[in-house]
Parts: sequence; C-alpha cells; structure tokens
Amino acid sequence: MLRLNKVLTASLSALIPLAVATPVHAEWGLNLPTPVTPIGEGILGLHNMILLICTVIFIGVFSVMFYSLYAHRKSKGHKPSQFSHSTFAEVTWTVIPTLILIGMAIPSTAMLIDMEDTSKADMTVKITGYQWKWHYDYLDSGVSFYSNLATDRAEILNEKEKGENYLLEVDNEVVLPVGKKIRFLVTADDVIHSWWVPQLAVKKDAIPGFINEIWTRIDEPGIYRGQCTELCGKDHGYMPVVVRAVSQEEFDAWVAENAPTAEQSEATPSVTGGESLVADNTITTDGGAGQSASAVR
Repeated sequence: MLRLNKVLTASLSALIPLAVATPVHAEWGLNLPTPVTPIGEGILGLHNMILLICTVIFIGVFSVMFYSLYAHRKSKGHKPSQFSHSTFAEVTWTVIPTLILIGMAIPSTAMLIDMEDTSKADMTVKITGYQWKWHYDYLDSGVSFYSNLATDRAEILNEKEKGENYLLEVDNEVVLPVGKKIRFLVTADDVIHSWWVPQLAVKKDAIPGFINEIWTRIDEPGIYRGQCTELCGKDHGYMPVVVRAVSQEEFDAWVAENAPTAEQSEATPSVTGGESLVADNTITTDGGAGQSASAVR
C-alpha cells in the first residue's frame, strides 16, 4: 500500500504542473473548426449527430451493465440464471444496431455524394504539389503562380520569437470569391502530397499522374489556413496553404492585376477554360474529368 501511495503521489506531482501550465501549450480543441462552407457545415452536423447517437448508446449500455452488477450481486444472495440462449435478445441486439447503422448511413452517403459533385462550377483552379511548395493555375482567367512558405528562417531555427501564424504563412495567397462554387483539380509533379484547409472542409490527395477533383463554396470572407497532410519529404511541414476569400468585386480586381498580358500569354502558352488539361484524357472546366493525367502540363 505504501508503495502504491508513492506511485500515485509521483504521478500527481508530474500531472499538476502540466495542468497549471496550460497557457504554454499549443492551441487545441475538442471539436471540428468552425466551418465556412456548406460541405463543412454538413460534415459538422453529421459528426455531432453520430457523436450524440454513440453517447446515448454508451450511457444506456453502461447504465444497464453497472445497475445489473450492483443490484444483482452475489452478496445480496442473487443466483445466476441458467439458460443457453434467448431468441428475443438475439433478434433485438441484431435488429436495433442494424436500424441505427442504416439511420447513420443514409445522411453519410448523401454527404459523400454531395462532396464529389463538382458539376456546375463557377470557376476552376488547378493545384499542383511540389517538393515543397504549391502551384496554382486559374483556368478561367490565366492567373498562375507558386506559393511558398513565408515564415522567417530565423523563427524556424529558434533564433527569434515565433509569429502568430508560424509555418502557416505564404508569399502568395490563393484568392477566391465568396458565394461561388469553385472546382479544384488536384495533382502533383513529384511525390504524393495532400491539399487541406480545415475550415473549408477540403482535403484531397495530390498524386503524380492523376487528377483528383473536389469543390467548395465559401460563404464568409476571411483568411483560412491549411497544410500538406501527406508525408512528402524532409520539408513536408513547410508546405502551408493560405486561402483569402474576398467579395466578387475584390476578386475581379485581383484577377485584373495578376492576369498575364497578351505578350506574356503568347510567350508562355497557358491552359484556358475551354482547352483540354491533358492530352489523352478530356479534362475541362465544365465538370468532366478523367482519372489519369499522364500528360499534365
């Protein structure tokens, strides 16, 4: 007993400083980040619904179990029942979980179908992952640029205090209009990457030789940050994503400022909204996409 007390005391001594020192910990949460897209809101609602169902089941099952253990304990003189099986119990614990699973599967399937519906998009952005940066092509306007980590190297080397958006800031943000359905074509040039922005509920693997599709519609202006989530090499942690959602007027002004001139377009051929993205698979900006992109440009 004395040894057990010493172990408990040592454990509590180690845990108390951790509990008191919570301000020095990185930010953490118990739920999904606040969504700003219809898909994000749907996923959060689905998550909360299934969590509630699981919680009710957990409380119900364990309440019955603990009540049975307490109320029918041997010390009160209860004798165990002797039986081989119960058809009613077997049917009940088969039918009820099946109905619960069907009830969760129907909205989940509808959400998955909606997530994959990239048709009727207002604009298309091609995203290409590189070691270790992103390249963006706005297929409808000709805007094209690389996006690199902008965090000061001194912060990474612990030579100066880290900023608020440490490893989550870039030199060129992805600018998108609010209220528009935006289709993303995601691929990679070297190894597998993954483009992820939590608040947009967008996450898609970028695979060399393949085009993956996903879409979003941002309802609120703001800056939303994400990262590459596929281990892709030594600088995997230095591939942030920053999306700036603006009004349509601000977006049009940004496009006019960054769109290539006629001379630049002639010197560097670019993919336009009506052209094919690959040579052997028709991938256009109207919602159709093949699965292979062996000739991605």
